[in-house]
Amino acid sequence: DALVGNTSANAITVRGEGSATTSLQQGLAKAWVHGDTNGAAADSFNVGSSTDHGTGDFSYTLSNAFSNANFSQTAAASSTDQRRNVTQNPTRATASVMACETSDANTLDNTRHCLTGHGDLA
Repeated sequence: DALVGNTSANAITVRGEGSATTSLQQGLAKAWVHGDTNGAAADSFNVGSSTDHGTGDFSYTLSNAFSNANFSQTAAASSTDQRRNVTQNPTRATASVMACETSDANTLDNTRHCLTGHGDLA
């Protein structure tokens, strides 16, 4: 089954609070992953392979890329049950990768990391 707009196939709006409406397509997460220190995804959506770039530095290749590198990404990481400061996709050079690097990346790996991407798919 597929939802299709009445006037335009890509223009589905949802009524929010009061009389405000929002675009359904713009409000959906287009990619997310819950990964671990081995680069294995415990669960994910629109995520293919992972790359371990070194201690505390991971990236994930998307199955379907964003249309540009200006997508929004949220990331969180934890190491030995402590939260870490995270740099989100520090290079921003590609629309096909989500990445995170902890502030203590030279000394400690993340035991868990979670990333979510919002934006337009290519």
